[in-house]
Amino acid sequence: MAHHKSALKRIRQSKKRRLYNRANKRQVKLAVRAVREAKTYEEALQLVKKAYSVLDKVAARGVIHKNKAANHKSAITKIANKLQAAAN
Repeated sequence: MAHHKSALKRIRQSKKRRLYNRANKRQVKLAVRAVREAKTYEEALQLVKKAYSVLDKVAARGVIHKNKAANHKSAITKIANKLQAAAN
């Protein structure tokens, strides 16, 4: 166990940040998964909007890198476009 005041504070901060980051990363994972599991293009379109919002917020907060968010957005857009092509 840490003996210095600053080390104890760092432990408290790290724990709080870890929980915050885990919760936010989980949000991203669920949003992307929802788009992947969409059955129709219309459903996917709504879920993509939600996922974009989640990804932008999490990237802005620094939980994930902005390029990683962009890669996720690109991937889910491709999925939605495939559904659209399949519908036509």
